Amino acid sequence: MKIDILSLFPEMFEGFLHTSIIKRAIDKGVVEIEIHNFRDFALDKHKSVDDTPYGGGAGMVLKCQPLLDCLKTVVTKDSLVILMSPQGMRHTQHYAEKLSLEKHLVIICGHYEGFDERIRDYVDVELSIGDYVLTGGELGSMVVADSVVRLLEGAIRESSHEDDSFTNDLLEYPQYTKPAEYEGSRVPDVLLSGHHENIRKWRLYQSLLKTKRKRPDLLEKHQFTKEEAEMMREINKND
Repeated sequence: MKIDILSLFPEMFEGFLHTSIIKRAIDKGVVEIEIHNFRDFALDKHKSVDDTPYGGGAGMVLKCQPLLDCLKTVVTKDSLVILMSPQGMRHTQHYAEKLSLEKHLVIICGHYEGFDERIRDYVDVELSIGDYVLTGGELGSMVVADSVVRLLEGAIRESSHEDDSFTNDLLEYPQYTKPAEYEGSRVPDVLLSGHHENIRKWRLYQSLLKTKRKRPDLLEKHQFTKEEAEMMREINKND
């Protein structure tokens, strides 16, 4: 996969590109990520990328020309162009899975007060990472890219994300590691038993229980198996 990110602050991506899973995925050739500073495409001597809004108002608005001229240098017939925007649809695990099937993602990071509305004519999808406003789209673009890259074949073991929270509209079950006891708190005996079927059932039950307590809204769209439905009846009875 290729990911091109258009930003006014490429330096914000230094740590993102050179640490942890993202770095390993890049080094293994799983993904190629390139950051483009669209200020380089400004035509005036001051390299200005924004101006005051028509009709008045506070703040500065990103101009069409620098950003779109930059976009035209990276977009291809295989590109999906994403605009990070608080007005966009909410990014989810399911949408990250869909994006991971694309060949080429182009992510546009805004800044200042907003975009010239005409920029949206060149965009396929508007994405938001939550109902709040950031100073720019850089953090959001990293969130989206990270959520996609970890799903790519070869980035991490597939088993590492099969049970991720939200993958099946359920939150992930509790996880433990050594020591088996810490300050009087013990790891559940079932996880130490070596009985794989009992462990599977315990994890599924805990996943359902945690989802009911923390994100009951997810259960409204979850497609329950017969086993899960029986567990939910027990949970509702005892919880």
